[in-house]
Amino acid sequence: PQDVQQLRTSLAAYSSFTLAKNAGYNTAITDCMSNGDEGAMGVHYANTSLLDAVADETHPEALIYEPGTNGEMSLVGVEFIVPFTAVSRTSPAPTLFGQTFSPNDVFGVWALHVWTHRSNPNGTFATWNPRVHC
Repeated sequence: PQDVQQLRTSLAAYSSFTLAKNAGYNTAITDCMSNGDEGAMGVHYANTSLLDAVADETHPEALIYEPGTNGEMSLVGVEFIVPFTAVSRTSPAPTLFGQTFSPNDVFGVWALHVWTHRSNPNGTFATWNPRVHC
């Protein structure tokens, strides 16, 4: 979709993990997440100043990186995050790109994954990506 292409373009600088960290995406909020045959997500690095009730389509709360064998980090996608403390679990779910966020009770957030830099055979907005590895 066009709006996802605009998001991808807005993230160009963050192909550099160093630039992403310097721009505030410097808090690892997960380890490399993997779910067997369903695939993986990677490591989520959040810009904690963005964790609020607003989901801005060109400023995701977290960038997702796949760790490489030599310590390099490859940008594979993003996660938009709205904490339940900002929009309660009993409220209507936030939406973005025509997609409804999913509740994640483990982390206490509404979440929407967008695979901007690694195609996903399960879909651009699927939770797990079988082409990402930990």
